[in-house]
Amino acid sequence: MKISLLLLFVITLLFPQESISLAQAIQKVKKNNIEINIAKFDEEIKTLEHRVALGQNYGSLDLRQTAIRSNDAGNIFGYKLQSREATFGDFGFSQFNQANPNILHVMPDDLNYPKDRNFFQTQLEYTIPLYTGGKLEQYGKITKALQQLSTLEKEALSHQKIYEVKKSFYTIALLDTFIYNLKRIEANVGKLESMTHEMIKEGYAKKVDLLEVEVKASDINRLIHQAEANRVLLYHFLSFLLNEEVTAITGVEEDALHVSKEVDSILEHNLEIQKAQKGLEISQMNIALQESAFLPTVGAFAQYGSSDDKPFNDFAKHEAYTVGMQVKWNLFNGGIDKNNVEKARVENLKASQQLLLAQKGMALHVREIQTQMQSQEFEIQSLKKEVELARVIYENYLGRYGEKLVSMNDVVIKQSEEIAKVLKLKEMQNSRNEKIFELEKLASGEMQ
Repeated sequence: MKISLLLLFVITLLFPQESISLAQAIQKVKKNNIEINIAKFDEEIKTLEHRVALGQNYGSLDLRQTAIRSNDAGNIFGYKLQSREATFGDFGFSQFNQANPNILHVMPDDLNYPKDRNFFQTQLEYTIPLYTGGKLEQYGKITKALQQLSTLEKEALSHQKIYEVKKSFYTIALLDTFIYNLKRIEANVGKLESMTHEMIKEGYAKKVDLLEVEVKASDINRLIHQAEANRVLLYHFLSFLLNEEVTAITGVEEDALHVSKEVDSILEHNLEIQKAQKGLEISQMNIALQESAFLPTVGAFAQYGSSDDKPFNDFAKHEAYTVGMQVKWNLFNGGIDKNNVEKARVENLKASQQLLLAQKGMALHVREIQTQMQSQEFEIQSLKKEVELARVIYENYLGRYGEKLVSMNDVVIKQSEEIAKVLKLKEMQNSRNEKIFELEKLASGEMQ
């Protein structure tokens, strides 16, 4: 066991996992994500349901093979008739030779107590609907629309997962920057701690000064630990999205994203609105489906087969056929059909309002995002200036520290202020990018 672990460790060192880029991650999530794969199965199920609905138009052909043995008088006589082998003897004519004035009261044994007999029948039956009042046509249209709806749902889920991948990438990049800067502060605090120890020895500092430095070092270490834990969780989440282990990513540019599409263009491609439109179409088809209940249905059938007391014996000699049509028209069912039509119409009105709500709600949501982005763009430009100023101040204090004009504690404080500004800038850039990713998701595509 120890040898196996050692080999695994050596292999990991010799062949470390390559970092994955955002473009690679997007391709992998489209191909490997479990939820997207489930959505693909749902889409395939709806496709098969549509084919089932279309298959109803072609009728059905059934083959029946029957094998029976019986001594029931009615069955035996019927079997002989179906086999075209009935004789007058089956009516008990053998008993009519007796001189009996009450011949009509004779109960013939050949008819009432026949010998048991085998019955084998092979029969083909084909039934087909000729006219259904539009039912089958509407079933076909509805199942086709449901298939298209499942495709839209799959695409919406795919865009959602891509959004989550992008958000995870940029959040990991932010955490990497955060951890890197925290470790810079930690290193400087370590230098300050060593300096404080020396100053205590020389009598220029007290233990309380050392305690303050140690508390600051502990706070920095706690922040690093929290950030690293959050980064691990994000890698676990990214691995879940891609359905494979991910331990490193290629960095992303915070300022590389831009938006070019207008509200109308976003709404035109929005999948939620398209789903609402498809729901309205289905509700309209359902009205026609319910109205078809007021019309008659016409079907046709044809049967062909052969019967005998031996299987497949003299098939052509004993063959028989039956053809026919049936018209069925419901004249009264307590108002059920009428109420179903009214229900379908109400559902259609509801679907039209849901479409209107989706359109107006999505337009409002897009404008809210764009307004937030404009505010964030302004803050980003302002923060860039603050970062530049904080950097200049830090470099100034670093130079003054070299001239023994300020303490290391002052330098660390200015460095912390600079890093805080940098992190605030990156957080704002990240928030702006998340809004861009959300707009991409709403527009169902890239907008860079």
